[in-house]
Amino acid sequence: MPEDNGDMFNRAADFMGRTVVIRIMEIVLFLGFILHIIQGFALEFQNRSKRSKGYEVNLGNRGSKWYSRSMGLLGTLLLLFLVLHWWHFWIPSRFTHAGLDPVILSNARESHDMFYLMQVTFSEWWVVIIYILGCVSLAWHLVHGFQSAFRTIGLHNKKYLSLVNAAGIGFSIIVPLIFALMPLAFKMGWIAK
Repeated sequence: MPEDNGDMFNRAADFMGRTVVIRIMEIVLFLGFILHIIQGFALEFQNRSKRSKGYEVNLGNRGSKWYSRSMGLLGTLLLLFLVLHWWHFWIPSRFTHAGLDPVILSNARESHDMFYLMQVTFSEWWVVIIYILGCVSLAWHLVHGFQSAFRTIGLHNKKYLSLVNAAGIGFSIIVPLIFALMPLAFKMGWIAK
């Protein structure tokens, strides 16, 4: 448990909110999400319009993995998770400042108490569960996306396939697990003021 009453967390949040490079990365990431969503919908509609009748034999996992066939569902769950995340944290910290009390940091800067906002937000089990489900959806989405990205750029051959698959699975587990630990840690009391 932090003995600094969330000061280090709030200093990190303040740094990220004030650093130009981080803000530019935030905008690029946001635009990337929008482009990815538009491309995903366009691809889905294009695929549906070209094949009005389904396959005669459904190969199931022999033809493609279930998560590859479920990108629309997983992407929609991720979009709902992102909207919830923006509602809880991004919009209050950038625009409305609702629920954000001012706090004086150890470096004498005044900032918003993002640590307290995290505590309040993740005090509800339903929110924690939705965040964790969002992270599980992200894991499956990344497994497919990592492998598909290498195919798209032409780096798909038998020599490196097992290495790419292992790296993709590792990345797809580690990143969402780290994201899921934050709401879980707050709810379980592992992090407290």
